[in-house]
Amino acid sequence: MSATATPSNDAGTTDDRSKEQRLKEYLLERAEDGEMYFKGKFIAEDVDLSPKEIGALMVKLRDSAQELTVEKWSYTGATTWRVEPA
Repeated sequence: MSATATPSNDAGTTDDRSKEQRLKEYLLERAEDGEMYFKGKFIAEDVDLSPKEIGALMVKLRDSAQELTVEKWSYTGATTWRVEPA
């Protein structure tokens, strides 16, 4: 079999973007009625991401998401994030 017979893997910026978009949409939906507080490990299954991926994406969203206000709230065993619609 040749190397071209294997399916392409889009791991990279396209994959990162879809993960970021998926998390952003989840947060927009959950924070629709006001602020929400969460730890990545508690929403990881809902968005099909690891807590580590969520933490990295939250830092990106804090700077890029115009529709959300993202704040690193506290740290007790894991970072707690505060999110509300902008």
